[in-house]
Amino acid sequence: MIRFAVVGTNWITERFIDAAHESGKLTLSAVYSRSLEQAQAFGANYQVTQFFDSLEAMAQSDAIDAVYIASPNALHCPQSLLFLRHKKHVICEKPLASNQREAEQLVACARENQVVLFEAFKSAYLPNFLALQQALPKIGRLRKAFINYCQYSSRYPRYLAGENPNTFNPQFSNGSIMDIGYYCLASAVALFGAPQSVLASATLLDTGVDAHGTVCLNYGDFDVTLSHSKVSDSAIPSEIQGEEGTLIIDKISECQGVALTPRGGNRQDLSQPQHINTMLYEALAFAKLIEKRQVEHPGLENSLIVARLLTDIRRQTGVVFPADGE
Repeated sequence: MIRFAVVGTNWITERFIDAAHESGKLTLSAVYSRSLEQAQAFGANYQVTQFFDSLEAMAQSDAIDAVYIASPNALHCPQSLLFLRHKKHVICEKPLASNQREAEQLVACARENQVVLFEAFKSAYLPNFLALQQALPKIGRLRKAFINYCQYSSRYPRYLAGENPNTFNPQFSNGSIMDIGYYCLASAVALFGAPQSVLASATLLDTGVDAHGTVCLNYGDFDVTLSHSKVSDSAIPSEIQGEEGTLIIDKISECQGVALTPRGGNRQDLSQPQHINTMLYEALAFAKLIEKRQVEHPGLENSLIVARLLTDIRRQTGVVFPADGE
């Protein structure tokens, strides 16, 4: 069993722990929190005996082989670097880093220390996403794609009330493209690779982060439009158009369903069964890389492409983070 620790004691950490245990390949061995009492309270449900309020002490511990990092975006790079340098495998929540420079630093560190670095972009490992990839040749020459994820943030009312939640705070490298929009962008890269060019627009909040935006990726003879928002909801799916048909994807982040409509034909449901906890598949993929000691894997290149594009998109839209100046 791969012994892992967690950094972050929120609902998404709980979901990952459940998925990791469901995989049968990982077991929770340690919990970190800035408060030792909080770490102990969180770990009580999992029969954990190792608790830390020092990241350095946990990184040095012989009780763990890997770590799952679910802290605010701005902390992803420094925390991941700490564990990589102590030769711990790292699965870090998306986005992997605040910018391209940090992402490149992380990948170089993983290679230097010969440990697995894995960005927790679960969508790319879902059965329905794999079904989508396999179905692309069926729609012929690609022409257009529309990838959509717009979801009104539960924290937006707090922002409107004058508070400054992390979700809309540049100090934490946040905003729509770094959260909701990430799923759209990373899905496009996983499906189509790096674009030839990118054109982005966004509406910024007073804090300086984007509330919503649109990104156009040019791939030469086809283009991809990304629509993202944290201040409005959308009920429409994503779509990929080819000369021989169309693919429809329900909720790109979860890939809840995939359907093919051949040109002139009837709609075909391509959806596959998926575990209710969709984080299971990334946990399995991470464990497999560790078991094989596969430091080099396709996810690394995709993470670098996405980080470069995120950095360019923010440059075009005027979103600047403190992490950019370090």
